[in-house]
Order: sequence, then C-alpha cells, then structure tokens
Amino acid sequence: MKKILLLFCLFSVYNLCNAQSADETAIRNAMNEQITAWNNGNIDAFMQTYWQSDSLLFVSNPPTYGWQTTLEHYKQGYKDTAAMGKLSFNLLQLKQLSTEYYFVLGEWHLKRTAGDLGGIFTLLFRKINGKWLIVVDHTS
Repeated sequence: MKKILLLFCLFSVYNLCNAQSADETAIRNAMNEQITAWNNGNIDAFMQTYWQSDSLLFVSNPPTYGWQTTLEHYKQGYKDTAAMGKLSFNLLQLKQLSTEYYFVLGEWHLKRTAGDLGGIFTLLFRKINGKWLIVVDHTS
C-alpha cells in the first residue's frame, strides 16, 4: 500500500512539473511572438498576446483600461518602424501564482537610431480559453 501511495505522489509531482513547464513555455512563446511582431513593425499582431477586453489594465501614467485604448496608446507613441526600433526582452522571473495566473518580471529594450529606450515590466498572464494572455501590464 505504501508503494502505491508513493507512486501516486511521484506521478502527481511529475504531472505538476510538466504542466508548469508547458505553461512557462507557452508564456515564453507568447513573449517571443510579441518581439517578432514588434520587430516587423506590426503593432496589431503585437497586441494579440493581450486580453481583448475592456478590463485589460495598462499601468502607466495614468493607468488605462481596455484593449483598444492600449492599442491606440502604442500606435500614438510609435508611429513608424523607426520609432519602434528593435525590441528585446530579458525575462527575469516567471512565477506561477495558480493554474490560471502567472506573474512575469522582465526588462525591455528598444534599439533605435533616434536613441535607445528601455525599462522594466511586470505582467500578469491569465489562461483564458486555453491561451495565456496578458491581463495587466505595468511598464516603466
């Protein structure tokens, strides 16, 4: 009986680790999709990793709500590919909060001819309909 219980525990831990690894891979892939879209000058594709909801929170100065508002914010701030530059991320931490939420901490950098930009971001990802999407973005 003890062997069966031990095998069950080991199997459960194995499954949990595999699920966490798959989720982290999916989030890293989403972040890589953002980089590719941005570096191709495609803000609309970049925004596909965000939750398309009026409840999406983008924390800046001031904080704003909504997917459409966030899209417009990006398009106003980055009117062409020269302003957009080339984006890179350095992911510092991915932390599973639950089966539904992940916290991501990272650095962003834009290489541009007009002068480089960079900063820190924190993201809250939520698994919605089987897809990891950004529901809160705090970028500085």
